[in-house]
Amino acid sequence: MFVKQNKSHKGILLTYTIGYRENGKVKHKNVETIGYLEDLKKKYDDPIAHFTKLAKNKSKNEINELVIKNLNSKLIDSNTAPINIGYFVLKSIYNSLNLNSVLKEKQKKLKIDYDLNSIMQLLVFSRILFPASKKETYNNRNVFFDNYNFSLIDLYRSLDYFQSLKDDLVACLWNETKNKYNRDASKTYYDCTNYYFEIPYNDTDLIDEDGNILIKNYRKKGPSKEHRPEPIIGMGLLMDSSGLPLTYDLYPGNESEKKTLLPTIRKVKRKFDVNKTIVVADRGLNTSDNTFFLAGKNDDYHTEHDGYVYGQSVRGADQEFKDWVLKDDYEIDILNDDGEEISFKHKSRVVAKTITIERDGSRKNKVNIYQKQMVYYSKKYDDKQKKERALVIQKANDLIKNPGKYTRATSVGAAGYVNNISFNNKTGEVIAQNLSLNEEKIKEEEKYDGYYSIVTSEKNLTDIEIRNIYKGLWKIEETFKITKSVIEARPVYVWTKEHIEAHFLICFISLVIIRLLEKDLNNKYYSERIINSLKNLNITKLEHDIYIQNYSDEITKELSNIYSINYDNKYISLSNLKKNLKT
Repeated sequence: MFVKQNKSHKGILLTYTIGYRENGKVKHKNVETIGYLEDLKKKYDDPIAHFTKLAKNKSKNEINELVIKNLNSKLIDSNTAPINIGYFVLKSIYNSLNLNSVLKEKQKKLKIDYDLNSIMQLLVFSRILFPASKKETYNNRNVFFDNYNFSLIDLYRSLDYFQSLKDDLVACLWNETKNKYNRDASKTYYDCTNYYFEIPYNDTDLIDEDGNILIKNYRKKGPSKEHRPEPIIGMGLLMDSSGLPLTYDLYPGNESEKKTLLPTIRKVKRKFDVNKTIVVADRGLNTSDNTFFLAGKNDDYHTEHDGYVYGQSVRGADQEFKDWVLKDDYEIDILNDDGEEISFKHKSRVVAKTITIERDGSRKNKVNIYQKQMVYYSKKYDDKQKKERALVIQKANDLIKNPGKYTRATSVGAAGYVNNISFNNKTGEVIAQNLSLNEEKIKEEEKYDGYYSIVTSEKNLTDIEIRNIYKGLWKIEETFKITKSVIEARPVYVWTKEHIEAHFLICFISLVIIRLLEKDLNNKYYSERIINSLKNLNITKLEHDIYIQNYSDEITKELSNIYSINYDNKYISLSNLKKNLKT
């Protein structure tokens, strides 16, 4: 803002004036009248110098208020699209992760005229705030204040380069956060899930003339976690003890998740320079090979042995273990569990166990290991199992009465409680021959309601320590929910292997940023609530270089302080927006 001398028939009129650009041209607007020069000379020795000094000392807020006061009460154009500025926070985190350096270094070796970093930013910020297909994301790019100047073809071409940079970008995320966020990989949590596609099914791998698989097609039909018929892709996710994602791997939907753990741990130990980690996983990953590897017996990959804490099925265990579970020699401790006092009924033992592992393609190798086994009883778990079984039994009784209503697929769960049940191999229809409820199986299962077992290689851990470590698995389950409900990683619309891998890389980076955002806010708010606040942080242009912003809540106030981004003012100048964007 400056002091302008305006000539008129009454003399020279001094005004406070601002300069702005419109359609590429510099224009001026008088925002406050000071007075006529001749009158002001009676009060000031040098009125121009005096008011020029005042103009320089006026704060940005005072300038904005002056501008707004002189807008002649014009209404906001209802056709003016709102512009999101909530993503400024996401961009601040993104920049702190130094991903742009990896992308720019890669781009130096490529003959392309579009900016990989700019495209990655659009895809990540959109995935967090406005998840959609790649095409829709491109079409909605103007929702952000940044100018994303590239074509849709450029965006799709960039996916081929992104997938080749996965290891570099994931390593960069670890390196830039491990010290700042005190990340601890001495205990890691691993679990698997799958995501479905909404594109035509294709079960074909690319095979060379010798029958070797060159490129695996990820889109395979397999056991969906959501019981959907569409083709799926599997993901194994590894998380550190603080709940921040470490890395991930993809596998075809028809492959078993049980074989995904070891390659991921090997890669992490090699690439992230992790000496030892205790892997915590659900019972679905509790296999002999995984146990043997993590117990430190595989010298090919260990400088120091790792460890495991696994869930273990009670009903699926051998009879000796079941008898031990039912033997009434439990200890009882009163624990404070998330602010609630609970009774912890538990016992443990260290046992020698013979397992069969795979060596040189053969599963006939028997080895002995020692592990600590802990079992505890939970009234909540007991009630949950009884409630779930009651629903399955209800379905089983209906199946017995109305077998024509069911097929192999729709009778899953209930069929296990029906005697003499079989299915037509071609149609999957139920073959009804003297169907009856399996009362003996129900009675046997009821014995173990409420009991849960955990096994570990760490024989010095107490029962309470084992339980607390295993409880951390809820965080990875919550993380999968975020990928599916918040950033909507599925359904997957892309279909080439490269684009599928790029899609999940974008989802992984988005997930890390969300988790860091939660940590910066001291884990006070759920991710859905934080993202909703960022979505609502929109501005609309009023006139010239002035914008209006009408949203504020406790989260945006905290974000303003944490990231030094001004979300407090109702009226914002273009220069302030650009300043916030560079923060």
